[in-house]
Amino acid sequence: MEQLNPAIEESWKIVLGNEFAKPYMSELKAFLVEEKKKHKVFPPGPLIFNAFNQTPFGSVKVVILGQDPYHGTGEAHGLCFSVLDGITKPPSLVNIFKEIESDLRLPPPKSGNLTAWARQGVLLLNATLTVRENQPGSHHNKGWETFTDEAIRQLSERSEGLIFVLWGKFAEAKTILIDQTKHFILKSPHPSPFSANRGFFGCRHFSRVNELLRQMGKDEIDWRLT
Repeated sequence: MEQLNPAIEESWKIVLGNEFAKPYMSELKAFLVEEKKKHKVFPPGPLIFNAFNQTPFGSVKVVILGQDPYHGTGEAHGLCFSVLDGITKPPSLVNIFKEIESDLRLPPPKSGNLTAWARQGVLLLNATLTVRENQPGSHHNKGWETFTDEAIRQLSERSEGLIFVLWGKFAEAKTILIDQTKHFILKSPHPSPFSANRGFFGCRHFSRVNELLRQMGKDEIDWRLT
């Protein structure tokens, strides 16, 4: 995460490059260096900016916001809610696939790898981009939220007709960063087992996203994962 040449996709580097020269980013980098001396940190360094690298700025059509990377070994790979092939699907992801099955009549995929969505323009962005092994929330308030809030703000300011999918109170709090005269916001409870039955199931966000994209003359998202 060099300050002058961050390992982030070029279009995002243009939009967010100034952030890497700010004091909070230097402090965040120092924090991560110390963390890695004492603990395992996920995702691996090359995958910290994976959401940005898979979905260039101008390709973004949909933004799904998460909170933390997964904190178990081998789970996090820089895309919110996603796990690599061969990794057991976490409960929230299982519930996401249940809603897709109900909404779109698509069978649950074998893999929980959502890279195919990211490559179609779905920015799968966690608010915090790293986490200590087995300690959710351990990297909150270290600077990542400042960075990812700026990413949301820039998307709102520089783009039009984006669809922001906000699941749960944490994601809904980001509404203040989004110009609702230019963009669409879909809200529901979080897909976690603790809240999915309170309105995530039945939200039909996946078909609603595609309906909005159709209305704007944009290509729909193929939510199938093969």
